[in-house]
Amino acid sequence: MTLTQRDTYIMDQSASKQNPEQLPSLVLAYLGDAVYELAVRRFLIAQGATKVNRLHREAVKYVRAGAQARALFALEDKLSEQELAVVRRGRNAKSGLPPKGADVAEYRHATALEALIGYLYLQGNEGRIDEIIGLAIDALKRG
Repeated sequence: MTLTQRDTYIMDQSASKQNPEQLPSLVLAYLGDAVYELAVRRFLIAQGATKVNRLHREAVKYVRAGAQARALFALEDKLSEQELAVVRRGRNAKSGLPPKGADVAEYRHATALEALIGYLYLQGNEGRIDEIIGLAIDALKRG
């Protein structure tokens, strides 16, 4: 799964001059959530899904907290020390109550994955985002 030229343009226009290491983890997760959701939607459409209800049901399988937590566990050994530090910051952020259907541990791990993606997005590292999200999707497809 690769980003299109249009997505690269969006990435370039969105990259902040702020150092992502200085932003709160929950801000990184907020941004990472949107990037991850968009990547999942693009993946599902590329798979040929065209009915909106089916697209939504399938997307939920990848974006819910439990799925994101499983994805993070599957790719942790493929992360650099710097990426693991971002994951730890995201996991330890005080984010409030988890949504219905998710326990606190799942929610914290999902927040950690989203923080990592947000961090990489602000760095303009779209290649690494593609790699991580691709690994996450592959891990979730395998079950």
